[in-house]
Amino acid sequence: MVQLNYHHLYYFKTIATEGSISKAAAKLRLGQPTLSMQLKQFEEFLGHNLFERKNRSLVLTEMGRMVLGYANEIFRLGGEMLETISDRPTTKRAKLHIGALDSVPKALIRDIVVRALSLGEVQISILEGDGPELIAELKEHRLDLVISNASAPSPTDDHLFAKSISKMPLIVCGSVKFKNLVKNFPESLQNQPFIFPTAHSRVRHDIEHYFEDEHIQVDVLAETQDTSLMKTLACDGHGLVVVAENAVHELITSGVLYKLGELENRFEEIWLIAAQRKIANPIAKSLMKDFALQLVD
Repeated sequence: MVQLNYHHLYYFKTIATEGSISKAAAKLRLGQPTLSMQLKQFEEFLGHNLFERKNRSLVLTEMGRMVLGYANEIFRLGGEMLETISDRPTTKRAKLHIGALDSVPKALIRDIVVRALSLGEVQISILEGDGPELIAELKEHRLDLVISNASAPSPTDDHLFAKSISKMPLIVCGSVKFKNLVKNFPESLQNQPFIFPTAHSRVRHDIEHYFEDEHIQVDVLAETQDTSLMKTLACDGHGLVVVAENAVHELITSGVLYKLGELENRFEEIWLIAAQRKIANPIAKSLMKDFALQLVD
């Protein structure tokens, strides 16, 4: 049985990724003639040209694109195997790597961490960032789960799957100085100061559409994707905020913030997203199966 030379496959993948033999040779610390010979041997083994030269650049042929797809999957699985192995024998604690968008309420992240800790001996690391960055890390299996309030993955992306864990109405709230605005809501919000989520947030678009539909103009004093900072500014009386009700439940209960009203038919939905893996992280698998936010009354 003829065996595939995985060194040749890796060299080909590196050339395709780097875009030229010279760049690939520098990355692999090989001489260009040596790497060219390795590529030639690999093409002869397969019986197909994998590149064609156009304007002094290497361009993948149709067969090259197909082989690259297999190469990416082969080395992705190899990386997954090493990640899985490295998580096991050295400690009794399983490792769980979670990514969370900056705009996800910290209380919800806390609830997920608490649930994970209740499922067994686990060591949890949390990475905050923006959506594309975290999804890329998830696909490369450097993260086990991503918590997102942006959107669910595309139904055509068969490497990802998602579960909605919370869908809460958006409310307007503020400090005691704004308490009187509960009367004649939402018209009372006209020209009032607000701290908004940043423009990339799906919630921001929902808020703007709501005010547009209601013909309300507001004064945007600040924008932030950090919900903790948003709540702090609201508690200090700098302006009003629009947030999911569960994110400020404790502050409202304690009287630090006051709920002025609800944005009709506007919600913040939170998704738990995982990537398809040959060997699933057992804690992540359990969270995807069973976790749902315990909604407050």
